[in-house]
Amino acid sequence: MNGTMNEDERTLNLLGAMALSLMDAMNSAVEANAGYGGETPAALVTLGVEPGLSINALRQILSLSHPGTVRLIDRLEAEGLVERRSGADGRTLALFLTEAGQERRNAILAERRQPLQLAINSLTQTDRKQLTKLLEKMLAAMTTSELRSFAICRLCEEEVCPADRCPVEQKYCQFQSEKPS
Repeated sequence: MNGTMNEDERTLNLLGAMALSLMDAMNSAVEANAGYGGETPAALVTLGVEPGLSINALRQILSLSHPGTVRLIDRLEAEGLVERRSGADGRTLALFLTEAGQERRNAILAERRQPLQLAINSLTQTDRKQLTKLLEKMLAAMTTSELRSFAICRLCEEEVCPADRCPVEQKYCQFQSEKPS
């Protein structure tokens, strides 16, 4: 039992070290390309996946304050990466990437992929399949709310993990189906 607990604790420690190592490497790569740290890259990636989001919706996904999100969008708009348009209800503004914003998003995702590829290169094909299954299980467990699902996928390449195969999206759909009508 004690040996199992020590192995469990070691597994947790290894997972934490791996997560931190990947985050550090991804943040460095993405910040170098985007020219900004923080949530700027995530804002560009999110708006590419969810065009037409309001500032409030983006704020919730990025866990930023409203004024902080407005400043972020002001900066991205001034750089020609984001544009504001009238929202569907006529009272809010909808956010869209410009062509330059879409190009920057694609570059961010390409940079993000490099440290991930480095980490996975040490695995065999069988290891990769096992890792995929474990990651699917762990991500589903980490998706504890609708908002959390957006936050988890805020830097994801949805082109390579479509909604019908994404464990976070599947959990999101489960939350939607459980809502009272």
